[in-house]
Amino acid sequence: MDAIDRKIVRELQRDASLSHAALSEKVGASAASVWRRVRSLEKAGVLGKTVRLADPEHLGRAVNVLCQVRMTRQTVSARSEFEEFIQSREEIVECYAMSGEWDYLLRIAVRDVADYDRFIMRGVLTHPSVAHAASNFALRQVKYTTEIPV
Repeated sequence: MDAIDRKIVRELQRDASLSHAALSEKVGASAASVWRRVRSLEKAGVLGKTVRLADPEHLGRAVNVLCQVRMTRQTVSARSEFEEFIQSREEIVECYAMSGEWDYLLRIAVRDVADYDRFIMRGVLTHPSVAHAASNFALRQVKYTTEIPV
């Protein structure tokens, strides 16, 4: 990636709705060159799908819970089953397999504490591979970005 590619990635992370003409003005290259570069960056996997970010508060999902999960077994099949469960739950908006004391870290977007209680008691804690879970409620969001430094 050269300097123009980096500028393209930086600008598209900020506003993916930019036209190729507008993007070309911002990065100092022709629209045709920018179009080719964007296609190349997509093909290389540097740029993924284009999405719009939704405001959780406006959608009634303003409560963020970080939930740490410890598994009962560390087998490939147990992890695979749990990860399939994770994929099936819309409340879980992020999931990371972790090193250290906990096996997974989940970010869960819910309506309120009662909604989370139902979710954790009838969902995560009933999964046969889950030994323990610990939850932390976010009081407020200090920083949130989807931009990766380029």
